Amino acid sequence: EALHSVFLYHAIRAGMTMGIVNAGQLAVYEEIEPGLRERAEDLVLNRRPDATERLLEYAANLKGGKREKKEDLAWRGLPVEQRLSHALVQGITDHIDEDTAAALKKLGRPLLVIEGPLMDGMNVVGDLFGAGKMFLPQVVKSARVMKKAVAYLLPYLEAEKAGAAESKPAGRILLATVKGDVHDIGKNIVGVVLACNSFEVIDLGVMVPCDKILDTAREKKVDIIGLSGLITPSLEEMAYVAKEMQRQGFTLPLLIGGATTSKLHTAVKIAPEYQGPVVHVLDASRGVPVASQLTGAGRDEFAAKVHAEYAVLRQRHATQRSETRQVSISEARARRLRPDFARHVPPRPAFLGVRAFANYPIAEIRRRIDWTPFFQTWELKGKYPEIFSDPVLGTEARRLYDEAQELLEQIVRDKKLEARGVFGLFPAASVGDDIEVYAGEDRGEARAVFHTLRQQMEKAEGRPSLALSDFIAPKESGVPDWIGAFAVTAGHGADELARAFEAQNDPYRAIMAKALADRLAEAFAELLHERVRQEFWGYAAAENLSLEDLIAERYRGIRPAPGYPACPEHTEKRAIFALLQAEAQAGMLLTESCAMWPAASVSGFYLSHPEAHYFGLGRIGRDQVEDYARRKGMSLPAAERWLASVLAYEPG
Repeated sequence: EALHSVFLYHAIRAGMTMGIVNAGQLAVYEEIEPGLRERAEDLVLNRRPDATERLLEYAANLKGGKREKKEDLAWRGLPVEQRLSHALVQGITDHIDEDTAAALKKLGRPLLVIEGPLMDGMNVVGDLFGAGKMFLPQVVKSARVMKKAVAYLLPYLEAEKAGAAESKPAGRILLATVKGDVHDIGKNIVGVVLACNSFEVIDLGVMVPCDKILDTAREKKVDIIGLSGLITPSLEEMAYVAKEMQRQGFTLPLLIGGATTSKLHTAVKIAPEYQGPVVHVLDASRGVPVASQLTGAGRDEFAAKVHAEYAVLRQRHATQRSETRQVSISEARARRLRPDFARHVPPRPAFLGVRAFANYPIAEIRRRIDWTPFFQTWELKGKYPEIFSDPVLGTEARRLYDEAQELLEQIVRDKKLEARGVFGLFPAASVGDDIEVYAGEDRGEARAVFHTLRQQMEKAEGRPSLALSDFIAPKESGVPDWIGAFAVTAGHGADELARAFEAQNDPYRAIMAKALADRLAEAFAELLHERVRQEFWGYAAAENLSLEDLIAERYRGIRPAPGYPACPEHTEKRAIFALLQAEAQAGMLLTESCAMWPAASVSGFYLSHPEAHYFGLGRIGRDQVEDYARRKGMSLPAAERWLASVLAYEPG
């Protein structure tokens, strides 16, 4: 096992890109006993002529030729400084109070313990993470050890009336999820990793208005401001914060991160609003080197390099936008998809109206979890379950998965999360690019209207310009059709559970709780859609698909969601929530930016036509935006603000 691990570690760094391994018999490189690792590397790298003999001698001392799988407590005999470092690197909390007390007795002052062995250990963690020898879940476990050690020392720090005033962090960073947005898993992970690398992190939480961000930045004399957001309206809010920083005379670096952000958007939309350094941070692993350069002696050189790179991106973007060919909205509508609705009339749903679920069994929902995005949350890139066979990530992925299962068992047993949902099935018809929803099957006055957007990019002859309304039978056709809408959450209790773990100085399980709530919400959406297809609507009653088939969406119909590529405009959630009475029925709310609360929530539509499929809207022109604003009863500037991410032109 050690030989395989050593070989893979060095081979991958020498350029090997593929290997076939047994992940169950692969040791983690950093966890190989140093004496064995040295002998294995001597042999694999041919570093000494007696490498074979030395390894055979070592092997002869192993019981039955294999080391027994038991806890090795040899490290408990090390000096206290080394014990603390070992505990931090390995994420071991079992002896942390005992060792912290011993270090305090030896060094005399709590601050010396923090700035000495504890910070030395965290620096080792940061170096290993940066070198790819540790992975994000391991780093967050290290942070758990650090938090518990500091918690032990806190009363001594307060009694001494010293502490923070004398501490010298690498830098002070303010993090905030911007106003209107409730998602913070990624931001929390970045904060933990920064803290593991000697930065002081001030986390303002979620839905933080611009004034609070900037006032706190002044009050706390921070070195960097970091903004996070998940939904596309957050991009506009970030640009507003940048504009306010410029207006108020800030010069601090501004970091931009979150699922919908990108280097291109940061360069084009945010950086021009602020003359100070503006840097997009792709993930937690990039946060530390970026923050280090922005707080170090080479700040100006690094900022100038990023500024030049973003200027090139802006120029390239402007060129590409000018070269993108588009058709008018009237021409796009003439090219709409025209399915034969008479050939595929779906059955009348088993019931019409709204149905709600409270306390939906988490044990049933968990069977529909797609685990691949869960690993991506922890920056372990790979597809489930193949990731377990990854020669580099496999062992840590398996450990992460097992610990997620343990927490899931606790959530189910102790009812720590509550899943609620509501869905409705209604008669419907398309009227142009709108979908009218009716109370009765006579399809009289519309009870609600969903407004869809149409592709305007130039396409090859015969390829339709799509809108979601194309998948609903036109009103003038007389063909009966229906539409569904849903809103589900597995997030009731998630914030409370995460706070409980934070109170125990356990950021690892706090982040894990929110990540699992997100996965359960998506799984609930998958499960409810399956029941709608087979049971409540019944247009695919005979469907019999595996979990892999469901994740690959090998079923009839789609469930598009506002904020995603086919319908990127988030205010359509308001129509869904009003139609379903989601607040009363499921305890779900919308923020002013149309983020859903609880954060672990999903909403969207059910479309049943066999030709219905997902697509990207692409860029749209002013003529469609003006028409959309009129149809929605919205001002043109408001429509342009909500549609900013897909505009093919610069407003104004």
